[in-house]
Amino acid sequence: MAMRKHEDSPEVFPNAAGIDVGGSSHWGAVPRSAAEEPVREFGTTTDDLHAMADWLLACGVDTVALESIGVFWIPVYEVLKRRWVTVWLVDARQMRYVPGRKSDVQDCNGYRS
Repeated sequence: MAMRKHEDSPEVFPNAAGIDVGGSSHWGAVPRSAAEEPVREFGTTTDDLHAMADWLLACGVDTVALESIGVFWIPVYEVLKRRWVTVWLVDARQMRYVPGRKSDVQDCNGYRS
């Protein structure tokens, strides 16, 4: 079951981001204190992936959780690893246990809650 952060528990990875990886776009979420716009959508081209990596690094992110089905995560993983970001591939099927209707924005933000 997916875990939710309790208000009184300390942040384990304060500089972490979540990315919902898709076939036509990727949604990324960073800590609210790290950016004016903490959730952004990026395309899937190589230039888009480098722009996403630049944004994550500018926000001070050092760890990223990727939620993906299929092989769409591989290019994202490769670009981020080359930038020395710690990348975790998480099982998207586990997100089905999170209550409520799901969307890409909720998925990427789910790792920041």
